[in-house]
Amino acid sequence: MAGQELTQAARALLDLCRSKRLILAAAESCTGGLLAATLTEIPGSSDVFERGFITYSNEAKRAMLGVTPMTLAKHGAVSRETAEAMATGVLAHAPVDLAVSITGIAGPGGAVPGKPVGLVYLAAASRSGQLIQHERKYGDIGRAQVRRACVIEA
Repeated sequence: MAGQELTQAARALLDLCRSKRLILAAAESCTGGLLAATLTEIPGSSDVFERGFITYSNEAKRAMLGVTPMTLAKHGAVSRETAEAMATGVLAHAPVDLAVSITGIAGPGGAVPGKPVGLVYLAAASRSGQLIQHERKYGDIGRAQVRRACVIEA
């Protein structure tokens, strides 16, 4: 059932972007490419989904998306600020209309004070200058479930 839910959400996003003639790219950390894999599993997705950045490490976030060392040092990899910087970094490094980013703690380890397992930040940015972000606290529901929930939310 979880796979079907992912596919339905991905198909809906692709159809919406297609109807508006928008091209999409993603930056993923804790999902490790699951969003890109889910989107590209659908035939014809290449007319909407342009690329994905798998930026699991801080160095990858810096090198591939231009997230500043100051942002990472001050706010951490799992933060609203980093999610926003990842999304805007996608726009700076890909010829797309929309960008989405995901960063969080899927578990079972990785929690630090104030940042528990299941804490995720998502952001979306558009060429028109819109930027939105969401904080989600899924809790310790299991690594796979946190990752799936992130993809559906994105």
